[in-house]
Amino acid sequence: MTTAPGAASTPVRINLRTMKALCVDSNPQGLDILSQTLLGFGVDRIFRAPNVTEAKAILKKDTIDLVLCDAQLGEESGHDFVRWLRLSQMEPNCHAPVFVITGHALEPDVINARDCGSSFVITKPLSPAVLMQRILWVAGSDRPFVECDTYTGPDRRFKFEGVPTELAKGRRKSDGGSTLGEPSGANMSQEELDGLVKPQRLSI
Repeated sequence: MTTAPGAASTPVRINLRTMKALCVDSNPQGLDILSQTLLGFGVDRIFRAPNVTEAKAILKKDTIDLVLCDAQLGEESGHDFVRWLRLSQMEPNCHAPVFVITGHALEPDVINARDCGSSFVITKPLSPAVLMQRILWVAGSDRPFVECDTYTGPDRRFKFEGVPTELAKGRRKSDGGSTLGEPSGANMSQEELDGLVKPQRLSI
């Protein structure tokens, strides 16, 4: 049960029973934690993969709505697995939300997880409340999916810093490609930005 934005007293029931989720973790205990957490949310179609080979086989055979992947899969990298999925062109699985679970939230690790095409990075120990917030955020957002020569995955650009100047041309073909007018209104503060992208409150 969640709380609708702007209506703290109005509970909203979320049914995840029809969701099909893939959990990828080389640690059996970690795989159990991911699976049990999803079961607690009512998800009853959970695929478990202890390695990348089995995860790829599942993705090639079934349609998956959500992927939970550990950052370290034994001798293999969870980041490489996510990058493979994004570039696989296996519709619709290549566009599925992917949450990378990591025990090391150092900045280089987080940047690597972001740049491989993951939707979110979640730190261990895994919190059911945080996981549910991320699921709800993804389900309710209109975050575009980017496909270009150097990156494939959810749009990484969250900040609004005004119209690009001539010296700071955007990375997309559509950025700064024509004459632009003056900015309309003031730039949003960081607090306002955080309010836009912050997952909604959750009451379990």
